[in-house]
Formats: sequence, C-alpha cells, structure tokens
Amino acid sequence: MYAFVVFLRKMLAQDQTPLLDALKTDAECSQACFYTPGHKQGQGISQKIANVFGTAVFRADLPELRDTAAIQQAQELAARAFGAEKTWFLVNGSTCGIEAAILATCGPGDKIILPRNVHSAAIAGLILSGAVPIFVYPEYDFGLDIAHCIAADAVAAALSKHPDAKAVMVVYPTYYGVCGDLKAIARVTHQYDIPLLVDEAHGAHFAFHPELPAPALAAGADLTVQSAHKTLAAFTQASMLHVQGTRIDRDRLEKALQFLQSTSPSYLLLASLDAARQQMALYGKQLMSHALQLAQQARNQIGEIPGISVFDLTCKQQKSQVSPGFAALDKTRLTVDVSKLGLTGFRAAEILEQDFGVTAELASPRHLTFIISLGNTQKDIEKLVEAFTYLGQEKEELGVASLPCFWDNANKVGDCLAVSPREAFLAKTEILPLQQTPGRICAEIVCPYPPGIPVLMPGEVISKSRLEYLLCIQAMGGFISGCADASLKNLRVLQM
Repeated sequence: MYAFVVFLRKMLAQDQTPLLDALKTDAECSQACFYTPGHKQGQGISQKIANVFGTAVFRADLPELRDTAAIQQAQELAARAFGAEKTWFLVNGSTCGIEAAILATCGPGDKIILPRNVHSAAIAGLILSGAVPIFVYPEYDFGLDIAHCIAADAVAAALSKHPDAKAVMVVYPTYYGVCGDLKAIARVTHQYDIPLLVDEAHGAHFAFHPELPAPALAAGADLTVQSAHKTLAAFTQASMLHVQGTRIDRDRLEKALQFLQSTSPSYLLLASLDAARQQMALYGKQLMSHALQLAQQARNQIGEIPGISVFDLTCKQQKSQVSPGFAALDKTRLTVDVSKLGLTGFRAAEILEQDFGVTAELASPRHLTFIISLGNTQKDIEKLVEAFTYLGQEKEELGVASLPCFWDNANKVGDCLAVSPREAFLAKTEILPLQQTPGRICAEIVCPYPPGIPVLMPGEVISKSRLEYLLCIQAMGGFISGCADASLKNLRVLQM
C-alpha cells in the first residue's frame, strides 16, 4: 500500500508543468513593455514572420519570469522522471552540456579518456579546458562499415596506461543506435574513482520503455547529457544534463554551464523541456510502444525488399564473435544498407527526398539512417516503405566505391596527437594545398556532418588515409564541415 501511495504521489507531481504554467501566466499579462526583447511580445515583429508563425508564440518570448522558482521546480521534476539526483535544463543544446562536463572534470594538461568517434562538441570541450585526450578507438565492423562503441577492455587498457586520467567519456548510443556495455565501462572507470561522462544525446527516450537499452544513469554513469529535441518533443536546441553520485563537483559544473550558456535563455525552449518531461513521465511507455511498433513494421517490410538489408540485432547474433562494442540496439533507430542496389546512401537520400518527400536523419556512403520517434505516424511508415520499394525496383548500375577506413589504429588506444587540441587551436597557422598536408599538424576540425564525428581535429597529425576518406565522402555527395575551405582544396595546419 505504501509503495502504491509513493507511486501515486510521484505521478501526480509529474502531471505538473510549473515552468510552462508560469510562462503562460506572464505571457497573458497585459502591460506596457519597456524591456527586451525589442519586439515587445510580438507587437513589433515583421508581418512576414507573423504570416508564417502567427503572433501568439511571441507573447511568450520573455526575458525572465516573475515566478523565479519555476525553473528549479521543473528541473526537480525532470530529475525525478529521468532517474537523476540533479538536472539542469540546457538551451544551447547538448553541445554546451558536453563542453561543461569536460570543463567540470578536467583542467589544462589533465587527461581524459574518450572514444575517437566522439562528437565535435567534445573536441571543443578539450580546446576550452586544455585537457589532453587519450583516444580509444571504437569497435569497427568492416563488413557493415559501421563504427560501434568502445569496449570495456579498451577503457581498462587506457586507464592502466594512464591511471592519472581525470574522467572517461563515452558515446551511448552511437548515431546508428548501438550501445556498448556501459555497466562494464562504469565498473572499470569507478575502480579509479573518477567519473564516467556520457554523451547520451540520442538516448533521451531510453528511460521510458523496457524494450529500449538501459538509460546511462541506470547503467552507472555519473553525468549524462541528453538532447530532448532529438527523440522527445522539446524544441530544437533544448537538452538536459543529469548527474548522480559524488564524483562530479556540482558547483564547478554549475559555473561551467553559466560560462557556456546564454545569459538570456529562451523560455520557449525551457518550457518545451518542462512539457516534454511531463508528456514522457505520464505517457512515455505508451508513446514509445507505438514508436517501437512502427519501427518494427518498417524493419520487417523494408528487410523483405531484394537488394536492401536492415541493420538490426541479427547482425550481432550472426557473428561468430560478438563485438564488445555492441551490447544493445535502440530499435527505434532504423539503418538501411542500399549499397547492393548500386547506390550510395547520399544518392538514395536524394531520391527519397525529391521523389517521395521522405527525409533521412543521416546519409552515409552505404547507409541511410532514420529516427522513428513518438511523432511518427503509420502514414510516415507507409511512405518510407513505398520509397524503398521503388529503390529496390529501380537499381542504378553505378557501383559503390570502397571507402578507405580512417580508423588507422582500430581497436587500440590512439596516440596520434602531436600537440593538445587547445595548443593547436591557439598556435600560429598557415593554409596549404591539400596534397602538401600529409604529415603536418591539423589546425581545424574537419568532419562529415551529420553525424559530426571529426576525421581530423586540431593537434592531430594528418594522414593520407584520412584525406582519402574525406575526398571519397565528398565525391559521393557528402558534406564536409568545420574547415575553412569546404571544397577541401586547402587545409589549415600549424606553422612549422
């Protein structure tokens, strides 16, 4: 009976939206505005934008709330819903959360162990903090051309070699929905009494259905960052940072977030986090059951189309040696291999979008990846299946070039940095033609986007294999970001 009462109280509390309610009250208050923003609750907006979005939303675009406790109350409810001891709402995306996590745990010269397929936000965190990365290469499936997660044994080897490391960071899940053995990584990390930081940007929904991978906090993470806009119903750029335990200095983390976030946060973004939390706390299992059902339908029907294969758990089970970097799969993430159709993922994405109005989350040389979330409908799945049915019938005899692998030292601890990312960022640089850069030290972040995983980063020695990889991606139709010359004819390097 007591447990039921506690459960009931929790559910009643989760029904509240203190931040959203406070914003609604202030937006409806009639007043003469002599404060920012300049549009004065929509009275001064361009008619053109009013024609597109209406005027109501601008009434809620306020600089602050009268109820100053509303944000704290909303964050406490979020912590309870997501299983954290403390939660911060982020309006600068998961990027600022990842940067803050590194700043809160590492200073200049401190070592941090992290995967080589980390997001570019982590590289920015290294530059800001002055930390020195000890890269662990992810488990790479050459047959599927997909990088999975780092393995616990590789983390253990890195910590054995660098016992003075201040933290370990893990990507969980990957862009393809693959989850490593986070519990094992947490055990290894905590043996050194240092925190495990998790980039869980694509896993905000994990806590709300038993058929999804375990959320990072439940697996032992000390800090995790989630993009509530990627898989939940918050506005774009709205994220959360959760912590538990005593290994994170929360005062230092708070200061880092103040340093990195805007001093004029959008209350529209903050309120969307409050509403997204309430929606998932009350209806999350039901909503995720529907998303999982749609994903399984798409997986079954597309997998029956000749020449097309779907990445799923059978890819793991069919291997004689299961990859330690592939412990679980987010079933709402659908990755489709179109290479046997004579198509690149980039070309297939172009056909799907132009001819069928179907847009993928990620196109890569061989694959298309789709996020199936609480916002998708049966009609969406029907359009997706229809589009792939067409692709299966209209093969192009173009052939898909074999990509050189840029994981030069796959499955090993990487030592390819000549100087730290911060030193390289602050050093004097010069621009050279691409063919003259092998062996030189890179001075910029160069990565195909999405998913935003750097192939080259400041401080790293430029290798021919990585340049070949980037050129192949570009030739196939991929987009290269981060570098000053997007044409890749030139690269910025450190002066000799």
